[in-house]
Amino acid sequence: MNAGDTAEAGTTGATTAAQWWERFFRYGPYGLLGLGTAVSAVSAGLIMSRSDVYAVAALVPVALVLQFWWGRVRPSVPAQSRAAQFYFVARTLLAAVLTSCNPFFSMFAVLGYFDVGRLLPQRAIRAGLLVTAVIMAGAQSGSGLPPADLMNWIAFGVLFALHATLTMVFAQIGDREAEQTRAQVDTIAELESANARLEQAMAENAGLHAQLLVQAREAGVADERRRLAAEIHDTLAQGLTGIIAQLQVVTSIADTDPALARQHLDRAAALARHSLGEARRSVHDLVPAALEHDDLPGALKKTVAGWAERHAIRAEFTVTGTVEPLHDEIAATLLRIAEEALANAGRHSGASRVGITLSFMGDELALDVRDDGCGFDPAALPPRRRGAGGFGLGGMRARAERIAGTVEVETEPGRGTAVCARVPLVRHG
Repeated sequence: MNAGDTAEAGTTGATTAAQWWERFFRYGPYGLLGLGTAVSAVSAGLIMSRSDVYAVAALVPVALVLQFWWGRVRPSVPAQSRAAQFYFVARTLLAAVLTSCNPFFSMFAVLGYFDVGRLLPQRAIRAGLLVTAVIMAGAQSGSGLPPADLMNWIAFGVLFALHATLTMVFAQIGDREAEQTRAQVDTIAELESANARLEQAMAENAGLHAQLLVQAREAGVADERRRLAAEIHDTLAQGLTGIIAQLQVVTSIADTDPALARQHLDRAAALARHSLGEARRSVHDLVPAALEHDDLPGALKKTVAGWAERHAIRAEFTVTGTVEPLHDEIAATLLRIAEEALANAGRHSGASRVGITLSFMGDELALDVRDDGCGFDPAALPPRRRGAGGFGLGGMRARAERIAGTVEVETEPGRGTAVCARVPLVRHG
């Protein structure tokens, strides 16, 4: 039986068990040899001849020298080395001769059952166990080796079969335990490797996470810049455009119709005050000033009325569905989209009539801006150029997409234009 493997297979208290086995293999042979010698000396007059006594007297010192040599070299030689194999063979031969002289020396021979797995290679373990079984069966058969008569041979055969069976069973158990131990070692090694790979993956993920944070921060900064640019365009730029248009009218009619020119000057001043308010509002929280005192339908109604008065175009505003309080971002986005769509209609469409519809539809909100103007070919639109002014359809789509919405445009030359924005209905608070 491989006691070393058995000790190594333990998990709870494995260090203590290994220490006890180490002490046994270091001091046990001296104790068993001394015990066998003492009992043999007491029984020498009964079962030993004079030649047996002389042989024992000569071999016991040899066995002691062998044990002393092995105790000195054992820490420095690996297990199952040639020195270990020599020690096992020499000790087994000495034990066999001593046992043939006196059966009580089988106490010394029994060591072969315990350390065969530590001293012999795997292919020789069963042979070492069987040799030890022969010595033990001979000692227990009553006449030593070789057996003296038929009854001793029968006893020897039965005892050898018993010892051989037991040793083979225990050897098989030891092999299975050793295999399980190797499997556990392999599993632990695989787990350690998997843990190392996992730690490496976690480190890589941490690096990727940091990189994504940087990219997200940069994307957020870029998105905020685009939003600020669109906000300035929808407030200051459109206000200044309206002021310029009113002043151009004043310039053209100042000499012929002073009263009408005065009305346009008043409109320009009102636009300037409105633009100033929008600028201040943008600096604070970027919420349109029109939404400070009105909800979205009210703000849209005033925006449409003011646009119609400035451009002298008939405009109708309609609300459908049940009006609900909206989140500020939703209301501000739809108001800016409506302002941009109306600005485009005033500048480019040549329309005589514009219709604006705000529809509350359960979990969705729709804004439709339709005109009967000249229309255009969407595929023929030039790409927006830096510094060209205006955000147009791209700006409206970007605003809607920022709150998970969409903007669709239906138009063709000579058939007018319809801009439809759909966004989630997110309630206030």
